[in-house]
Amino acid sequence: MGIANRGRQLLLICVAVGLAGALVAHRTTRAAPATATVSGAPAVPDADSYATVRQAFLAAYAAAGSGETLSVDDAPSLKAYPLYPYLVAERILRRLAGPSGALAPADEAAAEFIAAHSREPVARGLRRAWLESLAARGRWDLFLQAYDEPEASDALRCDRLDARIAQEPLHDDASSARRLARDVEKLWLAPSNVPECEPAFAWLRQNGLLTQELIEQRARLALADGHPALARESVQELPPDRAAPLFQWISLLESPRRSIDALVASPSTQVESAALLAGWSRLARSEPDAALARYESLVRARGLNPDAASPYALALALALAWDRDAAALDYFKRVRRADLDDEAIAWRTRAALWSGDWALAAQQLAALSAKERQLTRWRYWNARIAEQLGHATEARELYESVLAEDGYYSVMAAARLHRPVEPHAQAVQLDPQVLAALERAPAFVRARELFLCGLKAEAAAEWQRGYESLGAPERLQAMHLAASWGWYDQSVAAASAEHVFNDYATLYPRPYDVPVGEAAHLSGLAPDVIYGVVRQESLYRTDAVSSADARGLMQLELQTARITAREWRLRRPLLGDLFDPYVNTALGAARLRTLLDRFDGQLPVALAGYDAGVNAAARWLPPQPIDTDIWIENIPYNETRGYVEHVLWNSLLFSWLRSDHEPQRADAWLARIQTRSRAANVASIGLRSGRR
Repeated sequence: MGIANRGRQLLLICVAVGLAGALVAHRTTRAAPATATVSGAPAVPDADSYATVRQAFLAAYAAAGSGETLSVDDAPSLKAYPLYPYLVAERILRRLAGPSGALAPADEAAAEFIAAHSREPVARGLRRAWLESLAARGRWDLFLQAYDEPEASDALRCDRLDARIAQEPLHDDASSARRLARDVEKLWLAPSNVPECEPAFAWLRQNGLLTQELIEQRARLALADGHPALARESVQELPPDRAAPLFQWISLLESPRRSIDALVASPSTQVESAALLAGWSRLARSEPDAALARYESLVRARGLNPDAASPYALALALALAWDRDAAALDYFKRVRRADLDDEAIAWRTRAALWSGDWALAAQQLAALSAKERQLTRWRYWNARIAEQLGHATEARELYESVLAEDGYYSVMAAARLHRPVEPHAQAVQLDPQVLAALERAPAFVRARELFLCGLKAEAAAEWQRGYESLGAPERLQAMHLAASWGWYDQSVAAASAEHVFNDYATLYPRPYDVPVGEAAHLSGLAPDVIYGVVRQESLYRTDAVSSADARGLMQLELQTARITAREWRLRRPLLGDLFDPYVNTALGAARLRTLLDRFDGQLPVALAGYDAGVNAAARWLPPQPIDTDIWIENIPYNETRGYVEHVLWNSLLFSWLRSDHEPQRADAWLARIQTRSRAANVASIGLRSGRR
């Protein structure tokens, strides 16, 4: 990204987040206050004391990012503002992106600024941008002086190699050349492609140092990591006899069914065992039925004895288990015990549960490592198995042991015992003196101001700098500090770092009651369910953006949001609208309601569809009714399984908090998930829309 564009994008994010925050503050009844107020704590600079200068900072920051007047005489109040160094850095960044005549003084300004602020977060972005500018201009002398390894990206590491090639007396110093060659080789053998290093790789070639061994090693690393396209680039540099087995491996990864069929048809064709297993594993994952149809012929054609065939049976067994195919159990039987790690045993257990083979499930849980068996998940399933096998006393004792560990499985255990759920809240007591001291610490003052300006990445860096300097008591209070600002994702992160998970009043706030209430009225969903999704999807961040470009509190992609708006006769949203809590929660709740209707009111299935897509959730429906806990346990995507479990728990916890800690009934959690044919009838009705 260009430096000028970076400035403009930061400004747009700042403005968008600021507007979203202002909207919530204006339109919600329980918006987070702009500052913390601690009873009995000494006064600290509050929002009003910085409000005027903050607006002046934002205006000056916007001017710097857009390339407006850079030579200004700032007011003393602005120069005294905690974020003033960020304004100076932004102006220097703009000068680096400006006309070439401004570069020399910009270099001096950048060097002086970085020297003055050294390891402070404010210098990091400027250092990176300056180094990129120096590299683009070939100013390798200054580049090497300014380079900082701990903060360097892969691209800058490549630039540093270029700088060393240009600056170091390699022809006269053999030891320096060897050191450089070793450093280039490290990036050559990096697990991912580093195209910026091509000049350094060319230097290796020119000096005869890029050997066939290194080329082959790079290709094999790429293949082992499942990147055939990257491997192909390297393999093309090898002679045909050396390249042939690697091209065969590439083919097995890119076209596994065709390649395996060819090897079955030609048993005498040589193939590396690692390549064959990699291709087979990819076929099993992508086309389990095709792999199932070819297993016996592959074993015969390649002459695999039971021990040699074990990894192939395991790959197929896992794929069939993910597909909830009863044949998975037959192939798990063909796997050597030595090839079964905890993950494989877990999936064999899930397959046994899906098939209703409780005795086999018990046998498999006993085979887990001692550490794994103690996880809440498997203690719950041990209780379920004991109950099914008629060991009532053992089952009750195991369920009791799970109750104390709040979460999805404790709710399931309570439901099995026909007891109401009472979460075990453990509040971290607020210490006014410690909190007041934290609020005065320079790093936290800057973090708060950056947060209020919408510069979240910079705020997080300042927060981390301040957090790392704290002792244990202060770190515990940091969660309260962030929560008092309305910085909820940072509050949760601070609590998690200190292993605090049960301070529910702090970690499960309700800052968007008005938009969530309107979304609940529109969709007919309980507000607690909507909040459960919000917390899991975005941790309350109105500006959250995923790698798939899903946005806002309930993480909606623009296309999905527009389809939902059309179905529900709501206003067609623009991309920026997804950062508006009112728009996002309305469309997110409507989307979830649509899925709930499609799946006959089955919330776990609807949540799975919200996370993984409606088609995936439809595929996962059972051929016959099955217990909800078994269905959830067999969701093949680990992320989606965890998502469903967490949202269900979040929703119950929000209900508990809203009811002033009234014990919650969870009998509905014991409902059964209905069959594919039943869901198909519901789906055939179409997506209901237009409700008001």
